[in-house]
Amino acid sequence: MLDPVILFFALGFLAGVLKSDLRIPRSFYETLSIYLLLSIGIKGGIELYKSHITEVVSPAAFALITGILLTVIAYAALRYLFRFSIKDACGIAAHYGSVNTVTFAVVLNYCKSNHIPYEEYMTVLLVLMEVPGIATAILLYKFQERESGTNWIKIVCEVFFGKSILLVIGGLFIGYITASMGDKQLNFFFFDLFKGFLSIFMLEMGVVASEKFGELKVYGTKILAFAVLMPLLAACIGIASAQLMGLGTGGHIIFATLCASASYIAAPAAIKMAVPGANVSLSLTAALGITLPFNLIIGIPFYHLLILKLL
Repeated sequence: MLDPVILFFALGFLAGVLKSDLRIPRSFYETLSIYLLLSIGIKGGIELYKSHITEVVSPAAFALITGILLTVIAYAALRYLFRFSIKDACGIAAHYGSVNTVTFAVVLNYCKSNHIPYEEYMTVLLVLMEVPGIATAILLYKFQERESGTNWIKIVCEVFFGKSILLVIGGLFIGYITASMGDKQLNFFFFDLFKGFLSIFMLEMGVVASEKFGELKVYGTKILAFAVLMPLLAACIGIASAQLMGLGTGGHIIFATLCASASYIAAPAAIKMAVPGANVSLSLTAALGITLPFNLIIGIPFYHLLILKLL
């Protein structure tokens, strides 16, 4: 709770609640987004170089299966328990089956601040889990609505060539190549300054989250209940998967948090294109207004405590 990253987020959230004019300039916000995504990718590439490919294969398979499972569970809960329409259930499920790079950056910082070691290839799992949830939700929608003629090439290009995945994958390759050459020129900018830039980014995230949180009066308690309960369930599934993968404590914390996170970068663009009529604002209110602050303030330390009790 006293980590500077969380304090910056809390300050931004407070500024939003108080209707302050505090905002990060849009151009600088975009620059920070690019920096953070590249940093995560570069770190992952360097760490992947240090790993053996055989170590990654099994966790990668579990990550893909877990992402699909979470999407199906989220859809079933939204459709049959919370009684959302097919379009909205698929739209929200896509966000919760995918993952969030901002939450991933924060949980990496959490493990580093608490001196908790973790597996080097966790960024690879982040990349792998971004897409299956979105694809599964779209397939569920097409099956339920019996739609045909979907432009899958356009959708795949939108997801894979969107900013978040392209920058992380590009960073992975850059990090891997620089590590193989023993080049450490990027370390100061992308490693040493990471926490400072992440803190400023979280200031803006706090403001945005407060605005989305205010939309609860429009969407009611159903979305609030789902956006809190789904991360808890997903984290438990993530912990079980991490145990099957044989991850250490840090790997458990990171993977559980990944499962509990919800995308608000890659998923909205894909859902707008593939599920016309789905209320993307509803998905963003849940993912950005409720689940993001819940994970940052309560979720991550709770998942850590739960893992310590279970391991």
